[in-house]
Amino acid sequence: MLRTLNRTLIAGAAMTGALTFGSAGLAGAATTNNPSSSSTATPTLASRCAKAEARVPKIEARLAKAADWLPKAEAREAAAKAAGHTKVAERIADRISRVEKAVDHGRAVLARIAERCGGATGSTGNSGTTTTS
Repeated sequence: MLRTLNRTLIAGAAMTGALTFGSAGLAGAATTNNPSSSSTATPTLASRCAKAEARVPKIEARLAKAADWLPKAEAREAAAKAAGHTKVAERIADRISRVEKAVDHGRAVLARIAERCGGATGSTGNSGTTTTS
């Protein structure tokens, strides 16, 4: 039993040493590659705006889909309440609040894109930002 305990302790110490030195070797290797990649990884305003403007149609499509979905969901909620299905109505209300929160977030994103990128998305983002004009 003492022999097994000694072997276990020696094996544990060896593993600890290997992991310690191995992770230091990986950290050293990672730091040598970072300076070359960090100088080219800094995005410019133009590239960020190009990416953001590419996302505008997707955001607007989701806002339009939500605008179509919300009245239908509210009608389903009212029908569930009228039929006495309160738990179903609560779940539908929770979904409605999540979608409304997503719509608000989408409008805020469109407003930030229009603000930071010089209003270039004003003509395409008009349907989503009617309240922030």
